[in-house]
Amino acid sequence: MLISAALIDSIYRLMREVEIKKEPVELYKILKFEGIVSNGAEAKSMIANGQVVVNGHVETRKRNKILSGDIIECGQYKLHIKVKSE
Repeated sequence: MLISAALIDSIYRLMREVEIKKEPVELYKILKFEGIVSNGAEAKSMIANGQVVVNGHVETRKRNKILSGDIIECGQYKLHIKVKSE
């Protein structure tokens, strides 16, 4: 199967880079602070219901530790996590 350059470009445009000050960070906190959900309870509920994917796998642990290089998918959002360089 051949993937077009336009498709690849659209995939990368949808991914947002998120810089964290230190690692690890709990998954639910990233969803909350990035504005994907309105509060921590909503984030925890979405995670528990299997609506969040981390590195291609459904993640149900709300306190899962997220590290630089991880990719989080939640609905239309796709986040690439990296540690902020000083």
